[in-house]
Amino acid sequence: MMMRIDTRSKVWSGYLTVMLLRPFTIREITLRNRIGVSPMCQYSAEDCFVNDWHLFHLGSRAAGGAGLVFMEATAVEPRGRISPEDTGIWKDDHIAPLTRITAFIRGQGAAPGIQLAHAGRKASVRRPWEGGGPIPESEGGWQTIAPSAIPFRDGDPLPHELSGAEIRQLIRQFSLAAGRALAAGFELVEIHGAHGYLINEFLSPLSNHRTDEYGGSFENRIRFALEVTAAVREVWPARLPLFFRVSATDWVENGWTLEDSVELARRLKPLGVDVIDCSSGGNSPLQKIPLTAGYQVPFAERIRRDAEIATAAVGLITTPEEASAVVADGKADLVLLARKFLRDPYFPIHAAICLGEKPFPPVQYARAWQ
Repeated sequence: MMMRIDTRSKVWSGYLTVMLLRPFTIREITLRNRIGVSPMCQYSAEDCFVNDWHLFHLGSRAAGGAGLVFMEATAVEPRGRISPEDTGIWKDDHIAPLTRITAFIRGQGAAPGIQLAHAGRKASVRRPWEGGGPIPESEGGWQTIAPSAIPFRDGDPLPHELSGAEIRQLIRQFSLAAGRALAAGFELVEIHGAHGYLINEFLSPLSNHRTDEYGGSFENRIRFALEVTAAVREVWPARLPLFFRVSATDWVENGWTLEDSVELARRLKPLGVDVIDCSSGGNSPLQKIPLTAGYQVPFAERIRRDAEIATAAVGLITTPEEASAVVADGKADLVLLARKFLRDPYFPIHAAICLGEKPFPPVQYARAWQ
């Protein structure tokens, strides 16, 4: 599916304006534009603590003009790491190094966000550039967990099936992590419910074969996601936004569907979720994804319309014109970019020039655009 390109502008307060570059207010946080840095794992933490690499990676995108800069998927407990080099937020010691990053992001005019995550059965693997395969416990890996004892791939280690008591403890871990995120200076929190990680594993019938109150029916499979969300919102201040990332479809027959995502979004909204971050896939190696420009934008548009909630669009949006069209056409409220920001940390500044607006570089760099 090819996304239609439309660079229409709209008139606001008597002047011509490109909506992509206009402010967006969520609760008491105003983003300077509708462009955000999507959470991107760097697999570069030291003993699960952030370091100078993370400051450089996130800080440069804030200086580059993004309105929102998300920290990577950050584990709420040690077993929730994808790799041993993932960042963590399961103990108070993690807070201080994060405050350095959030302060710098805010100082550049962007809002700092963090994605709270648990990798579930997809944890304990090597970094992508080291092959990405499972790490045996004898080599520093750990026992993975899941709603059901079903591995992601044939041949992967069998995950431990969570008990009811263990599920309740995990909900508490998400809550405690949100409190630490607040102490670290983050202004937005996103709950990671996508890409085949733990919450997504509960949602999908492909990975959830439980027969208790957390499995079987749609109502039961979404229970963990709703309880995590309620627990996070209880400690996350009412003045600050809460996002939820969803895989809108598994791209596999008899899996999680877009219709399921619409209904989940309807249930999340009264719990205090402000934005649904609309990705897809990741829960099955059998997925068949049609990778074309803006292929996930229709998910954001449908959820926005039918669940009556703000959405963020992601996935193969690579040009200012494509990003502008998403917002101008009302398909999503925000555009979150990943690989494009890796290639071009100053994408928002370059987008402003491309769309005929004045660039807004840091004052230290202003002469480069004069």
